[in-house]
Amino acid sequence: MKKYPQRYDSLVNQSAASQPGYRRAVRSTLLCAGIVAGAILATTGSASAEVGPPEKEDLKFGFIKLTDMAPLAIAYEKGYFEDEGLYVTLEAQANWKVLLDRVIDGELDGAHMLAGQPLGATIGFGTQAHVITAFSMDLNGNGITVSNDIWEQMKPYVPHKNGKPVHPIKADALKPVVEKYKDQGKPFKMGMVFPVSTHNYELRYWLAAGGINPGYYAPAKGDTSGTLQADALLSVTPPPQMPSTMEAGTIYGYCVGEPWNQQAVFKGIGVPVVTDYEIWKDNPEKVFGVSKSWADANPNTHIRVVKAMIRAAKWLDDNSNANRPEAVKILSQSNYVGADYEVIANSMTGTFEYEKGDKREVPDFNVFFRYNATYPYYSDAIWYLTQMRRWGQISEQKPDSWYMDIAKKVYRPDIYQIAAKELIAEGKIAASEFPDFSKEEGFRAPQTHFIDGITYNGKQPNAYLEQFKIGLKGADKI
Repeated sequence: MKKYPQRYDSLVNQSAASQPGYRRAVRSTLLCAGIVAGAILATTGSASAEVGPPEKEDLKFGFIKLTDMAPLAIAYEKGYFEDEGLYVTLEAQANWKVLLDRVIDGELDGAHMLAGQPLGATIGFGTQAHVITAFSMDLNGNGITVSNDIWEQMKPYVPHKNGKPVHPIKADALKPVVEKYKDQGKPFKMGMVFPVSTHNYELRYWLAAGGINPGYYAPAKGDTSGTLQADALLSVTPPPQMPSTMEAGTIYGYCVGEPWNQQAVFKGIGVPVVTDYEIWKDNPEKVFGVSKSWADANPNTHIRVVKAMIRAAKWLDDNSNANRPEAVKILSQSNYVGADYEVIANSMTGTFEYEKGDKREVPDFNVFFRYNATYPYYSDAIWYLTQMRRWGQISEQKPDSWYMDIAKKVYRPDIYQIAAKELIAEGKIAASEFPDFSKEEGFRAPQTHFIDGITYNGKQPNAYLEQFKIGLKGADKI
């Protein structure tokens, strides 16, 4: 990871640029100039300048090597963090647990997180800590891949048209394969990245929609395996290790973010059968998380971080993804994702390859800004909480009001709104590109684009749970 932003190198000579103190002085001078300019503009009504200087300038953010960490990389590479007076270091983390623990203990100021992580930590599943998010990093971006052998066993049950599989492929086609394994007394093993990950819930959702029980958690009984009563056994594997773990035969398939589904295609070891866009169209995926104590101690810094990341997300989606090739080049660097350009581009530039040679147009496979992707909706938080309840991570029934209370405790659109209004006042992003804050209540309209046809209304979590044939609901307990 390069330690000092490149744009300062154009302001000082090369020898001076190698001195941290000199660079810090240049940065501070520019920041002070910006603050003064902002104050002058404010007196003329041209900018709001409501956010003060950052309480903490030197920041370290963590991420996992996935393409959806892109807003962090772009905010760094394009100088958006610098524009806010922030001196950021980005550091890849070994796995999601290490990343979360380091945010909680203060080793990291914030991180690219699974959407379920701030929620899981705040309610005390696995780790107890109050973590919040004021920025949603993306929509979609995941897939479910199976080994070549499993795909060959599934194919007879998959509808075809003109010689190609009809998508979306439902888990109905996998069910006969799983049942054969059960009849032979063999466990059917699949991988996901973390117990409170989007991937865990999406894989479970897809399996259950096809009549395959992915198992339950029973934390009150000390069982956090998630495999009780399971037809398919799901276990944790770090994202970059998914292809090699499947190739070794330890798992037969997995749900993961890119580029690790496309990697299986390029290596010829597996076939992505469905994307999360097909499981739940435009689903929220990652968030930027910080501890509540850090946010309380650094309110201006937090707002400035969100401002920089909103700009990065917009850049990623601008002009119908015109910047994606440049973004892929950045992400292919070893200090970010580190996969080959072609592998990352295969999904991030508007296409997705399923079976080798079956590449299809999926322009919204990765969404970073459009469709209000960056806004932290309460309804997104509540969906994750419903899945925690459905699979036993929340062991007892909770009233609808509890879901709303937790969502408001963790998701912070109030902070996002301040950042957005600053960007509007500065003329960096038009107001029309954000939600109408005068009317926004934090709930998306009821969502209908799920693979099983069930409608999700975030204001009625218990009624939503009642619609599922497989999963806990009402007073059910394990």
